[in-house]
Amino acid sequence: MRIGERAIGEARLWIGTPYLHQASVRGAGTDCLGLLRGVWRTMHGEEPEPVPAYTADWAEPSGQEVLLSAAERWLVPKPTGAGDVGDVLLFRMREGGIAKHLGLQSETGAHPRFIHSYTGYGVIETSLSLPWQRRIAARFTFPEGAK
Repeated sequence: MRIGERAIGEARLWIGTPYLHQASVRGAGTDCLGLLRGVWRTMHGEEPEPVPAYTADWAEPSGQEVLLSAAERWLVPKPTGAGDVGDVLLFRMREGGIAKHLGLQSETGAHPRFIHSYTGYGVIETSLSLPWQRRIAARFTFPEGAK
């Protein structure tokens, strides 16, 4: 099974987990980064680096691309337009803002979908609609060598 398919298989197990800022426990609570961390742990074991405490604004007032920088250290970059199942999507929630939301592409084609943890909803699988597509700041895949 391809690494992206494995990632989505794990992410789907998290659907229904409530939203909880800074958490990463399937079934108990997670935020968008926590979902990605949980998928990483299943595929690669230990997380690659400690996650410092972070605010919901992801350092937006300072303009620091904290989440993007971490993704560039540990994930494999891809062109933003080329979508595959299991791709990690990084979103800018507003034009000119920093990238501060993550999801995993679960379906491609005419009706693309993604899985993410969203305030007020928890982990859901939803349409990767045009408004979401316009917010994609970067696209990555998990590195090979998963356990």
